[in-house]
Amino acid sequence: MEQSREMAKLACEALADKKGEDIRVIDIAGISVLADYFIIANGTNESQVRALVDNVEEELAKAGYEVKQREGYGLGSWVLLDFGDIIVHVFDRENRVFYDLERIWRDGKQVDPEEL
Repeated sequence: MEQSREMAKLACEALADKKGEDIRVIDIAGISVLADYFIIANGTNESQVRALVDNVEEELAKAGYEVKQREGYGLGSWVLLDFGDIIVHVFDRENRVFYDLERIWRDGKQVDPEEL
């Protein structure tokens, strides 16, 4: 859990560095075997979504964490990065509202990114 916490912290910092909007962390360890944390953020357009994703991948790679799976990069409207212990979702504004992952995963515990 300590490793996933560190990964989540790095991901949040990478998203904030590229001006990711409304960064949320949901602790899903107690309700799902998928991962320990979901990190959700959005960009304002496709280019920013890709920049956010690239920065998260780059910063976690520097720390020795490789992405296991990446989905949606070509579209730039919802990109999923699966690092095993954490899953990062980066949306454009419209798709974030549409998919509303925070509502779907509301049984998870919201964590303040500053407290990671």
